[in-house]
Amino acid sequence: MNVLLSQFTIAVASILDQLLWLYFWVVLIAALLSWVSPDPRNPIVRFLYAVTEPVLYQIRHRLPFVCAGGIDFSPLVLMLGIQFVQIVVVRTLYQLAARISVAAAVGSPID
Repeated sequence: MNVLLSQFTIAVASILDQLLWLYFWVVLIAALLSWVSPDPRNPIVRFLYAVTEPVLYQIRHRLPFVCAGGIDFSPLVLMLGIQFVQIVVVRTLYQLAARISVAAAVGSPID
């Protein structure tokens, strides 16, 4: 049972890590595209806008100081937030999976 729980935790951590990396790149590409004023009718641009703008809007709304001097730093704040979640949550899940597998090998309950 503990081995299954350990494998499940590793799977959740891996999937979360990959999804966060994918979203990181989507945000980066959307931020870079905003510098060149792409055609807003382009389906790729519309997709990038639809995926990133709700989160960026919330950041701009809750942290109004991210728009300073005509420059929008909300994508940078979001990318730093993604990195923070990867470091804290994903690594914690991997460490939890390691503790579960060690406890399974020793045969003791998890502390």
